Order: sequence, then structure tokens, then C-alpha cells
Amino acid sequence: MYDTKTVKGFSKQTKEEKIAWLIDTFFEGDATVKEVLASHSHSSSSQQRILDGFSENTIANFPMPYGVAPNFLIDGTTYCVPMVIEESSVVAAAAAAAKFWMSRGGFKTTILGTEKVGHISFVWPGEADRLQDLFPEIETAIRRSIADLTANMQKRGGGVSKLYLKDFTDQEPGLYQIVGHFETVDSMGANFINSILETAAETIRCFFDTYKELADDERHVQVVMSILSNYTPSCTVRAEVSCPIADLGVFAGNLSPTAFAERFRMAVRIAEIDPYRATTHNKGIYNGVDAVVLATGNDFRAIEAAGHAYAARDGQYRSLSACSIDNDTFKFWIDLPLAVGTVGGLTNLHPLAKLSLDMLGKPSGAELMRIIAAAGLAQNFAALRSLITTGIQQGHMKMHLLNILRHLSATPEQEVAAVRHFCDKTVSFSAVRAFMDLGGEIEEG
Repeated sequence: MYDTKTVKGFSKQTKEEKIAWLIDTFFEGDATVKEVLASHSHSSSSQQRILDGFSENTIANFPMPYGVAPNFLIDGTTYCVPMVIEESSVVAAAAAAAKFWMSRGGFKTTILGTEKVGHISFVWPGEADRLQDLFPEIETAIRRSIADLTANMQKRGGGVSKLYLKDFTDQEPGLYQIVGHFETVDSMGANFINSILETAAETIRCFFDTYKELADDERHVQVVMSILSNYTPSCTVRAEVSCPIADLGVFAGNLSPTAFAERFRMAVRIAEIDPYRATTHNKGIYNGVDAVVLATGNDFRAIEAAGHAYAARDGQYRSLSACSIDNDTFKFWIDLPLAVGTVGGLTNLHPLAKLSLDMLGKPSGAELMRIIAAAGLAQNFAALRSLITTGIQQGHMKMHLLNILRHLSATPEQEVAAVRHFCDKTVSFSAVRAFMDLGGEIEEG
């Protein structure tokens, strides 16, 4: 039986035709759907055309809150950090942590490496020792074939830093990889790396096909795939904060600086030991990281994938941050793999991504790594500070209060009254609904 919801040639339709089909097929012709979609399209047709070009079958935009966290002192420079995220309290928490550390020396960062990696995976029937002997000639042929592709990047200080052979034949018969390490300067470099790898793969095919000293059965090579890796353990940055324990101050519940430091260290240690805790711990870090990555037009999915792989690099998933107490000094730091760019991709095309980079002073790729790592560490500090003092829900639910009120269609006057009512009470959906059921009126006295 023919499915009436199936469509052919959808990608070739105009945007208007796609919307009309969608409304007729899935919304029973409801005209308000078109109004919703129209209200979430850019008022400038030229800007909307740019946004439409980022993806396929685009029928509208999906807005996300674009906020800023001021007072980030990073390596002696003060930043106002742009953040794109829909979760309540994240921007507020990052800003609060930035302000806390601003008077205690701010964030210090170190670039630990900037190399990215890509692989050409292939199957070859010959002996591994024979392939190792041939590799210097293969590498020479590859470098010759990619010279035109790397010329501009080399002028900027980048290029292919090294190539080497990996033998996987103990796990899969005949399987090898040629591994490339790349420096891509201020670009994330995915297109650059993949273009080089695919050109190199064709060179490998040609090499085995034409190399005179190979036997007939050694000429057959099957290139399986050529692709960059989003795991970038050699493209990492460290961000840290530290101060004398006495300078931490007194915390909620009259918690002393020493008690806070010890409890904080233990909270991080639990995330190092327990993967269940580490998962939530690291998710909080990426609340801050992803928000800045999105705001600057970079790929948060690649960044997260690299980070989670890095967190499990010793065989167990662990905390990405660490904490120490030494000679009465509190130190908290994070090492993050971050392959980001400030040129190319969406960074110059998306108007808000460009605005974000301008706000940050047009940073280099390495500088953006520093800023993102600091945002992740700030977010982690704020979350842990809440967890070990007041609890995570107090601040989170206060920020979530307005979302609940809007869900319940509260008037602006009722919102003001609710904020006043819940200033010293626990926020929950049922409590807010009960408040609204009673009229949500401003209390006297």
C-alpha cells in the first residue's frame, strides 16, 4: 500500500513547496504552522540565504539563547565570553566563577600541542617487513603529490608534520594505516586534512600498481577509507586556577576555606574514580565548552567526541579536571583536546559567529583554545562549588523559575510576584503551579 506521507524529489522543491507539503501532510493544513516557521526566519533575505546554505531541506531557523559571561581574566587579558546554550544557570554560573577567580589571579593557560591527525586505512597482502622497507619511498611519493595542496598552509606555518605506518595485522589480516599529523594554524582544518588524505590514497594505489620491484600478488592494495580523526590528544590546552587556601574565603553554611578546599578536592577525586559521577561531571564541563564552541561557529560534536575519548584514554572513563592541595595552595585545572578554528567554515559566514570572534578580539586558533578551556573550567568550578555547599538545585531551580512560569502562562506581574515569593523557598514545578492556582498575587507586607 502506498504511504501518503512518502514524497519524491523533496530536495528539489522550493522552500515554499516544502513547507506547503509539510503542513498539508503532517499538520492537516494548519495555517499557524506557516506563521511559526515564518517568525523563525531571518528578516534579511540575504542572511537567510546564508543560513539556508549551512544545511539541507531548511525551512526555518531554530533559535538558541545567545548570552555573554563577562569578567574572564585569562592570561592577563579580560574577556567577555559569548555562549550559546538553552540550559538555565550555565551562563550565570560561568560568569560567577569568572568573577570569583578574577580577584585571585584569573585563569592561566598553556597550549600543550596543536597537531591534528588523519588516517589512510588500507589492506595489503604482502609481508609487514616488506611494507616497512617500502614506506620511505611511499612517503616521498605522497609528499610530492600533495605539495600543491600544502603550499598555502606551509606559508602560514602549517602543513603535514609527519607521516608514519601503523601495522594492525595482529588484529585484522593485511590491515595497515598511514597516519598523518597536521598543523592547520588558525583553521580547524577538516577540509584541508581530508583533501590531503584522499590525494595521498590515490598516490598509494598508483604506487603499488606501478612499482616495478613488486610481485604480481603484491600489487593489489585496497584503500578502505581516508579521513581525519576527531580524536586530537596532541591538540590540547591546559587551563588552571590557583590561590592560597586562605584566599578562597568563606562559603555558604559558614564553610571555612580549608573545609571547602578539602571537600572540593574529594568531589573531583570521586569523578576520577567513578565513571557514573565522571559522566555528569564532564557533562557540566561541556556545558561551558559547547556554549563557546557554538557561539564561535565551531563543531561541538567533534569537540565532545574528542573529550570523552580523552577522558577514557587509560581504559576507564574519568574526570577531565583535577584538583590538588599542596603547601596550603589550592589548584584546580583541566586538560582538554580542542581542535577549533577562527578562519574558514562558519566562522566568517554566520553573522553571530563572526560577532563572537570580534568580541573576543579576533583570536588565533590557539587563543580560542585557551578561552574555551577557561570557560569549561569555570563551569566545572561553579557546579562543584554548588554541589558541595548549597546543592545544585537551589541555583538551578531559581534560574528555571521563569521557564516554569512561562510554561504556566504567567503574566509579567505574576512573574515578579513569583520571584519575590520563591526568594527563600524551594522551587519546583508543583510549588510554582500551586502558587499560580492561588492567583499568583504579590504578597503584602
